[in-house]
Amino acid sequence: MRIQLSEHFTYQKLLRFSLPTIAMMIFTSIYGIVDGFFVSNYVGKTAFAAVNLIMPYLIIQGCFGFMIGTGGGALVAKTLGERKRETADRYFTMLVWFTVILGVLISVVSILIMRPVVLFLGAEGAMVRECMIYGVIMSAFNAAFMLQYFFQSFFVVAEKPNLGFGITMAAGITNIVLDALFIAVFHWGVAGAAIASVIGQCVGGVLPLLYFGRRREDAEAGGHKADRDLPENTGKNGEADRELSRGGRRQVSSCLKNTSLLQLTKVKMEPGVLVRTCANGSSELMSNISSSVVGMLYNFQLMKYAGENGIAAYGVVMYTQMIFFAIYIGYAVGTSPIVSYHYGAGNHGEMRSLLRKSLLLMAGTGIVMMLSAQASASVLSGIFVGYDEELLEITIHAFLIFACSYLLSGVNIYASSFFTALNNGGISAAISFLRALVFQTGAVILLPLLFGIDGIWWAVTVSEVIASLISVMFLVAKRKKYRY
Repeated sequence: MRIQLSEHFTYQKLLRFSLPTIAMMIFTSIYGIVDGFFVSNYVGKTAFAAVNLIMPYLIIQGCFGFMIGTGGGALVAKTLGERKRETADRYFTMLVWFTVILGVLISVVSILIMRPVVLFLGAEGAMVRECMIYGVIMSAFNAAFMLQYFFQSFFVVAEKPNLGFGITMAAGITNIVLDALFIAVFHWGVAGAAIASVIGQCVGGVLPLLYFGRRREDAEAGGHKADRDLPENTGKNGEADRELSRGGRRQVSSCLKNTSLLQLTKVKMEPGVLVRTCANGSSELMSNISSSVVGMLYNFQLMKYAGENGIAAYGVVMYTQMIFFAIYIGYAVGTSPIVSYHYGAGNHGEMRSLLRKSLLLMAGTGIVMMLSAQASASVLSGIFVGYDEELLEITIHAFLIFACSYLLSGVNIYASSFFTALNNGGISAAISFLRALVFQTGAVILLPLLFGIDGIWWAVTVSEVIASLISVMFLVAKRKKYRY
């Protein structure tokens, strides 16, 4: 049975509704992970280190789509909660086009500055060429990458998380199959890895355009029945809805019938809405940029303390972290529109219930994930670097320490997302900025002075502990204002 944003959410419904989004995030993480696996095992350690070195820079480019998706998703969900469906469609359409235009502009700039960036990141010798090949190909298709991130949020807002998962899974499987073909069979090296990834990203970014580009089915079939008769639907779209009601449900030749809450309409640029979207989504942008910047700092420190092996070990830890963090991020993204909807509708009791249940779920999941990561450290490390005994030993040691960070990271990620859902981008950005940049930067610089390379591995855990205190402080301080 379909779950709507307007419902009361039990633990079971929360998990059912957010599970497709969690799976979406996991499959999105596959791009880098699969590339890393095939490059490490079929191309070599140097190429693997090169991909890890340039990856943080590439993630920064794509995270602008995540910013627009989360910030805009909260705004559109709130608008739906206010029963302004035509306005929600208009905002959604504008944000899609803004994402495409911004993605193209970022691609052009990124390609032009790629070599200076590669040299700045510390690449030397053969790593320079490998970084350039992988980075240029990936950057050229940044618009598709951004759209995929964007639609991950909006599939949830449109009450279509299962469809979003299906498209993301198709994109991920495409990437896996092509990685095996281009790298293991054709021996195209890092170029093959990049080509496989961008083709997968095109699947994840273009198919949603085709879906939402179709006219939405009658509201009774695709959304909230009560929304049909709102005064706002008196324009051109309202006339179309009445025609559909009189003539029956529109038949479409494609299996991608739009029965969601959203559809693409005529574009109308509204700068004020764009500013609100970017401001509200700034926390997600800050979190991703900060993580990438910190990743670069990790590489600098590891090159100093452990050389190429340190960077390779960190790459393995990051790949596995993508999967574990995808669970937290997927839940946060999957439940954020629910909070926004009930905030717009003034259902404060449901907001309070959602916060309590979500924090308990994040805390419990954190315990399970920390123990699971530590138990599987040897197996997961061996998949990537089992061919090098010394590197494997370093990676397992790093993994065991790094896994402690999973205990509290979910609570911090959800707290930031919760304030984004309340359209309070300032607090959300503050949590993300302090957690992902300030605390981690300080820890990764200072702790190695006291504990050597182990200080680098402990840095993220220390930052999560401090950030959790900040998250709790903001949640308590804003209880009366938002009445949760």
